[in-house]
Amino acid sequence: MTTLADPSAATTGDRRAVIYRMVTPQHICPSGLKALDLLRRNGFQVEDRPLRTREETDAFKARHGVPTTPQVWIGGERIGGHDDLRRHLGLRVHDPRALTYAPVIAIFGMAAALAVAVAWGTGGAAALATAHAVQLFLGFATALLALQKLRDIEGFVNGFLGYDMLAQRVPRYARVYPWAEALVGLLMISGAAVWLMAPLALVIGGIGAVSVFKAVYLDRRELKCACVGGQSNVPLGFVSLTENLVMIGMAVWMVARMM
Repeated sequence: MTTLADPSAATTGDRRAVIYRMVTPQHICPSGLKALDLLRRNGFQVEDRPLRTREETDAFKARHGVPTTPQVWIGGERIGGHDDLRRHLGLRVHDPRALTYAPVIAIFGMAAALAVAVAWGTGGAAALATAHAVQLFLGFATALLALQKLRDIEGFVNGFLGYDMLAQRVPRYARVYPWAEALVGLLMISGAAVWLMAPLALVIGGIGAVSVFKAVYLDRRELKCACVGGQSNVPLGFVSLTENLVMIGMAVWMVARMM
């Protein structure tokens, strides 16, 4: 077994750092890689000391009385793991339990990019300012939201049952909803079968809008939105209500264009 040197003895100077991280044939610690990169990007002279076996890692943790790796020393002082290093450098630490709209922003951003790409590719720059480009954006957004639900349908169902009024009466509706939403999005993109897309969007969008409004604005319940699938930290409220109102608007708009 490799003899582990004392990291505090080799880190004199405020810009010198030592990092111990697990690097075995079976596992390369991602937190260790992030901590190493963070040190280098912040101008530290880094002494990287990989722990090559599980036994070496266990011996290191026992010697220094720490539960996890990586472990970082700066100027002879133990800082801790990746999150501790971020705090030491004054950087924000990700909280997996914090509420966030990041998934929704990513979905709508990608939907907009897809709409621009398709409109530009089929009609040039002039097509970007047309109703068809808006139609593509709404269709892509709806389809991507459905995809997020389908990738973890059990998680979606559990969240959806917490507030949807029809799903609470007919639980199987929770499993049908993502497929129906996906169909609405695909038909919106293609512009086909408006006779099917419009009533379907009106039904699922209408029920969803009423359910969200009741849960959030009347009952004042604090729930997580199932709009981007299970296990998300998106708060139920404006985003989910908007999703349903957009589906209603899509249906009305497509019918109006056909008249």
